[in-house]
Amino acid sequence: MSVRNIVKIGNATLRKKSKPVVDFGESLSTLLEDMKATMQEKGGVGIAAVQVGVLRRAIVIEVEEGEYLEIINPEIVKTRGKVTDSEGCLSIPDFYCDVERPKYVKIKAQDRNGDEFYFEAKDYIARCICHEIDHLNGVLFVDYTEEGQIYRDRFERLN
Repeated sequence: MSVRNIVKIGNATLRKKSKPVVDFGESLSTLLEDMKATMQEKGGVGIAAVQVGVLRRAIVIEVEEGEYLEIINPEIVKTRGKVTDSEGCLSIPDFYCDVERPKYVKIKAQDRNGDEFYFEAKDYIARCICHEIDHLNGVLFVDYTEEGQIYRDRFERLN
């Protein structure tokens, strides 16, 4: 496992749409392990492959201490409710703002072997899943609020 560099706001890579994972071999396993190591080292609870510079639809979320959910090629199939809470991001250090997200989410995805599964989450984990899926589509949490857009514009203009 290697700790990789985090791609930060202002880097155009964060705005690109990630491509589906088609190779479920050793390179994907290495990527997922490196993402976990990077997330742990940087104190995050979720990370998308794009945040380590890899434009593939892969996510790792720590659902409980030491327990990780690997999500490959996710699709949101159902949401319910709305809740607003504070968010931050490894790619946007030292900035937090309130974002409205679904209270409940159900996704269809694949595991590291390519096997399809469904996963349901609510509250904090639902928020993390939606935040990370946004990354796969080139969307950042700062895009959702006026305060966040001011912060985003300042950094994206500089780069």
